[in-house]
Amino acid sequence: YFALSKSAMLIINSEAEAYCNSISESEPSVLKEIRRDTYVNVMQPRMLSGHFQGRLLSLISNLMRPKRILEIGTYTGYSSICLAEGLAKGGKVISIDVNEELEDRINSNFVKSGNEDKIQFMAGDAADIIPGLNETFDLVFIDADKRNYEKYFDLIIDKVKLDGLIISDNVLWDGKVFDTNAKDLTTKAVREYNLKLKENKRIQTVLLPIRDGLLVARKIS
Repeated sequence: YFALSKSAMLIINSEAEAYCNSISESEPSVLKEIRRDTYVNVMQPRMLSGHFQGRLLSLISNLMRPKRILEIGTYTGYSSICLAEGLAKGGKVISIDVNEELEDRINSNFVKSGNEDKIQFMAGDAADIIPGLNETFDLVFIDADKRNYEKYFDLIIDKVKLDGLIISDNVLWDGKVFDTNAKDLTTKAVREYNLKLKENKRIQTVLLPIRDGLLVARKIS
């Protein structure tokens, strides 16, 4: 279903979303607590992955059993914890966020979830940090400033293993990407990013209309 609101196009209506949540695996209690705390105490709580998307990230991670995950955009750590659920023994999530003000809350959430030894938080600009990471990643989750998605992709593609995944969030951008009247710079950047990945011969791509859109790319060469 598609429904219009005053400010944006909702990709899935609230009844369908509630039903998906009810049928999907239950949200772990610690993540429910983190979600509630984020909505009460942190600005722009809509940035949180949330129950349904979080369970999908956990499922993908559990299927892959990755040794190394890179997350670009930590927010309050909800998605980091979901991704950490499927790590192989000795595995690690490296999560980068430019907002240093959230660092204490992020690390507290990692401790609360029992993942403090599995997730490494790095505060700063991902574009500056990524080139210095001497790691090869099984899975990359991009959920940061949309205008820099292309830059992040270019920086990480050679650091991703063959058959590794690059998952990009918010690629439907509240439906603006297919709204011919939307001409702002962020919408333009997301449209260009989506087309860039579609045309890239090194990856296999599928865009899933989940929440605000997840673009899943598998590295094939």
